[in-house]
Amino acid sequence: MRVKHSEILSRIKQLAVVPIVRTPSSASALAAVEAVVKGGIDCVEVTMTVANALKAIETVADTYGDRVLLGAGTVLDPETARDCMLAGAQFFVTPCLNHKTIELARRYSRPIFPGALTPTEVMTAWEAGADGVKVFPCNALGGAKYIRALKAPFPQIDLIPTGGVNLETMLDFLQAGATAVGIGSELIDAQSVASGKFEAVTEKARKYLNIAREFQDKG
Repeated sequence: MRVKHSEILSRIKQLAVVPIVRTPSSASALAAVEAVVKGGIDCVEVTMTVANALKAIETVADTYGDRVLLGAGTVLDPETARDCMLAGAQFFVTPCLNHKTIELARRYSRPIFPGALTPTEVMTAWEAGADGVKVFPCNALGGAKYIRALKAPFPQIDLIPTGGVNLETMLDFLQAGATAVGIGSELIDAQSVASGKFEAVTEKARKYLNIAREFQDKG
């Protein structure tokens, strides 16, 4: 059964953590997804930079079904977005703003989080129909302080910062007003991937999830 657009958005906001799976191979991507899910985070973004990314997305979709929210990342154009959707992706994340990709996502009622950085880009993405905006690379403009600055004029826009988010800074981002955070190499690190030992990824996933839950409990 296909997960509804509104339910996907609700689950992302509830989790507040979107692991970004950017590994050299589809096999390591699948291992990373398994490790993250074991850590309690039932949402992943598999980037199109992974070798045989569409096959990886298809395998994750077949393996976990609706138990795991599956996103496609680094989606650069509507053709790629459609291929990802047919492979099983439930939402899209892009590093930049492409109006036609947003149009496709809206046509098929799939959430999309285009990348933007400046206030003008954030508003342009929102007006184009984005469900939220991936603020990337957020650390280049001050990290959590920049999110707080953006939320002042844009309280209605869900912001998902990526870049500079780790176990030490995640709480700062959430307190600054981020709806969720995107976490890549700080969660799925190169050493764990290279060695094939993903226990550390599972443990870190638990820690990130605990930070999100503690923040939400206090709120």
